[in-house]
Amino acid sequence: MIDNKLFSQACENNKQPIAELLQTVFSEPGLIVEIGSGSGQHAVYMASVLPHVIWQPTDMAEALHSVEAYRRESGLSNIKPALAMNVLDATWPITEVDGVFSANTAHIMSWPAVEAMFRGVAGLLAQDKPFLLYGPFNYSGEFTSEGNIRLDAWARSVYPGAGIRDFGEVCDFAEQCGFTLLQDHTMPANNRLLQFSKQ
Repeated sequence: MIDNKLFSQACENNKQPIAELLQTVFSEPGLIVEIGSGSGQHAVYMASVLPHVIWQPTDMAEALHSVEAYRRESGLSNIKPALAMNVLDATWPITEVDGVFSANTAHIMSWPAVEAMFRGVAGLLAQDKPFLLYGPFNYSGEFTSEGNIRLDAWARSVYPGAGIRDFGEVCDFAEQCGFTLLQDHTMPANNRLLQFSKQ
């Protein structure tokens, strides 16, 4: 960590393929909220390639120092100051938005937190607005790679209640919250990008 900035190699590796999809989905001007901004690398990169949107980073209060360091260094005018937000809170510090993006969060959250995230996002989005969820997923209870088996074991050892989520279970709960899965995009390194739309 230098000057309060954290660095994630995974963010560097996946930012371009993620951005290519985000450019097609977030094609109109609007406010996009990122849940779990982590280091802040995605926030500044996505804001740089999506100059027509306003990017709102969020994360747990203790994680915001790195996001803010990247934001200030970037000099970009279309990134708002990062907001402290816990998906389990009864109220969120944001209201209606035009789209939501979250990367590598569902497998480090507990399942109740994943449910809370979907319910909260449903409350933010108007009809036909998108929610993009990136990360690893299991299919029919099966891991898709040896790397994901190791990632699952690591997540469970670090975060209470964590673990790679099952695609079917996630989609079933999303549907209960009023979402339709439009597409399950294949991404590099055994990841997926689930494209939901609020109905």
